[in-house]
Amino acid sequence: MDFPGSPRRTLARRGFFSQYTHHHLVVFLLTFFSYALLHASRKAFSNVKVSISNQWTPSDLNTSVYIVEPNTTWNDNHLFPNHESATIFLGLLDTIFLFSYAVGLFISGIIGDRLNMRYVLTFGMCSSAITMFVFGTVTEWLHFYNKVFYCLLWVINGLLQSTGWPCVVAIMGNWFGKSGRGVVFGLWSACASVGNILGAFLASSVLQYGYEYAFLVTASVQFAGGLVIFFGLVTTPKELGLPDAGEEENESEGQEEEVNRPLISDDTEGDSEVTYSIQAPDTLSETKAIGFIQACCLPGVLLYSLAYACLKLVNYSFFFWLPFYLSINYHWKEAEADQLSIWYDIGGIIGGTVQGLISDLIKQRSPVLAVSLLLAVGSLFGYSRSPNSKPINAVLMTITGFFIGGPSNMISSAISADLGRQEMVRGSSEALATVTGIVDGTGSIGAALGQVLVSVIQGSLGWIWVFYFFILMTILAFFFIIPLIIRETRSTLSTRRMSRPAG
Repeated sequence: MDFPGSPRRTLARRGFFSQYTHHHLVVFLLTFFSYALLHASRKAFSNVKVSISNQWTPSDLNTSVYIVEPNTTWNDNHLFPNHESATIFLGLLDTIFLFSYAVGLFISGIIGDRLNMRYVLTFGMCSSAITMFVFGTVTEWLHFYNKVFYCLLWVINGLLQSTGWPCVVAIMGNWFGKSGRGVVFGLWSACASVGNILGAFLASSVLQYGYEYAFLVTASVQFAGGLVIFFGLVTTPKELGLPDAGEEENESEGQEEEVNRPLISDDTEGDSEVTYSIQAPDTLSETKAIGFIQACCLPGVLLYSLAYACLKLVNYSFFFWLPFYLSINYHWKEAEADQLSIWYDIGGIIGGTVQGLISDLIKQRSPVLAVSLLLAVGSLFGYSRSPNSKPINAVLMTITGFFIGGPSNMISSAISADLGRQEMVRGSSEALATVTGIVDGTGSIGAALGQVLVSVIQGSLGWIWVFYFFILMTILAFFFIIPLIIRETRSTLSTRRMSRPAG
């Protein structure tokens, strides 16, 4: 039983930082670096594609290989007749990974809500590390080259890596309440960008010894990270006897309903009354994981998922194609293009944090997204006409990352947590991973389709039409957000009417 002056009662009334303990910091860092390591392995694969292509093509076409017995080397390594064929296959592996990753997200979200998420995350990280080790290191050590085997391993890797995002978002949602979720998740969502930088560093540090050592080092670090997660991560505050984030919100809401009204809530007033009655400990212990169809039917889930599919298509297209675009369009060196492309990630990190903070202050997410998407249309148009100047290009790239990467980070993290803790399922974490899997899975399908469409559009019409395609997807995402703005505004107005004193 909680007394009026107990820590659980007063926690929500403290300052922004004083509501968090060192346990919150540990959870923040562990989940941050666990997903960063998963992203690092993807980036490492991207960074060694040239070396892999050289190894898979005949030695007489590859000047980097010292030929002692040309026929022997050819017979051992000739997966493809030339580098163009090898490059196409590597692109196919990217598409295979994205589609299997998308399918896995829908499944992993459901599994995460039914099993201990620490076990699911540990299994995914360690198993994915083993798969990467077999794909890049064992096959090279044994000189075993087989296209079907590579495709099979990459399907498995996509499924295993999909366990990461739903689990880490759900765990963060358990620990961090809605009062500061926007800015906290905005900072935390930088984990993917940090993972990209870490993966590039790990791969480049050992690539001189052979691409197999890039896989070896990256997989080893990721496997070790999985062990740290197993022994160190606490998935919910209740395991330590602390109040759950949703429980803190519900306790304070009775006296400060206007201040702590959920950012994503149902329109009906009657539902909120029912919600207060399900916060008793006995009822919480009886809650069951929400079904997949039920999660899809939760208010806002489908619209945010479709909007995220459009945004992730644009966001991942920049991730995969930006260095290539800079090298081809401006004739800059590949290393310079790689370094310059980091500014897009920096813009996304800043955008997610700033926009998350604004959404916390106004207590609504969708209007912030809508304004950002409108400005993103202008930034994409401006960036498509950037002059051949690295400083100007970097500035325009950062602005574009701010307005594209920022909303993308918000939807995949803070908004997914909001959707999984809205009034219909409030007081239970059994919807968080499922909802996150639906949102990110839909987004990943869009990203996978986008990589195919970008290559077709660029080859047929040129880069300017690729940017027109990005603008179209951004506008489409904006139209998916409009109904959410209307619903959130109605909910806010209804709450204010209810909070007015009688007479």
